[in-house]
Amino acid sequence: MGIFGDNSINKTEVIGVVVRLTILSAISFFSLKWVLNQIDPTVNQKKKAIEKANKICKRLGLTVGKQLTDYEMVIASHLVDPSDISVSWRDIAGLEDVIQELQDTVILPIQRKELFSDSQLTQPPKGVLLYGPPGCGKTLIAKATAKEAGTRFINLDVSILTDKWYGESQKLAAAVFTLAVKIQPCIVFIDEIDAFLRMRAAQDHEATAMMKAQFMSFWDGLITDQVCTVIVMGATNRPLDLDKAILRRMPSRFNIGLPDQAQRLKILKLILGREPVANDVDYDELASETVGFSGSDIKELCRNASLYRVRDFNRTASLKGPVEDEFQDALRPITMEDLTASINKFKESKFFCAAGFYG
Repeated sequence: MGIFGDNSINKTEVIGVVVRLTILSAISFFSLKWVLNQIDPTVNQKKKAIEKANKICKRLGLTVGKQLTDYEMVIASHLVDPSDISVSWRDIAGLEDVIQELQDTVILPIQRKELFSDSQLTQPPKGVLLYGPPGCGKTLIAKATAKEAGTRFINLDVSILTDKWYGESQKLAAAVFTLAVKIQPCIVFIDEIDAFLRMRAAQDHEATAMMKAQFMSFWDGLITDQVCTVIVMGATNRPLDLDKAILRRMPSRFNIGLPDQAQRLKILKLILGREPVANDVDYDELASETVGFSGSDIKELCRNASLYRVRDFNRTASLKGPVEDEFQDALRPITMEDLTASINKFKESKFFCAAGFYG
């Protein structure tokens, strides 16, 4: 017997203490994790995102669904299949030059990889930037590119990359690329990319700086991997605010500016060509009267002009007694008068907004 008694008894006590400490540590760990999950304001949002991602993966027949991490599942909740995208080149007018260049430099190398396997110079770019004023079709072009190329489309909401817990944002930023690689070919689209990857400054928060660095590091991995078919596509109306390191990673840049008169004419014919229009509509005059209008503005003025016929129908229907009207039981066509009134109204609102009158 030693100084401290029987050795076997000491060993048993030590093992017992170790076991109790291990159990206590495990209970403490899981209890702390449970408490943190309960106080995490984003836990319900993450659960819903994972549930949505599971449904999307199942519907798309993705066998990788079970192989994705929780971070990748959060990103996968923003995954869109090309067959679900309703926009195609037919829905875009006046941007034939941009569409042709995208077909040559992005879509064809993806669809016919064997044609470009012997050249690194003709590989699809890993970064595409669409810049120009708001409402000129940048988002439409991104969606149509994914549709025509047949690639999966991650419509990335940058807000999901921000997390209150230290290190989580970096993991989510990394998950964007690890997921895209698993489901390639894939286009990662970031709208208003300047809000996320703007010029870095000394006053940037440490977590934000680390997230940007992580994002760019994984992006570099795509650039060096010629076999990988993942493209980061961004849209902005403030290209000068983008970090120079981001611009370097987006060699293919397309200026989507305000449409000129010929482009406005094509846009008007595209929009109104699907609507009942009266014979007095003069497309050339409408195109000349919409100087400075974006594609979105033109669509909105056409929608507003169409509402005039709805109002006329309601007034006619509310009148008592028989009314001799050719369109008493149906909506009349859109007339030139409707469109002119809509243009004048739109110009007035643009004037007041430009002058600072928002009342």
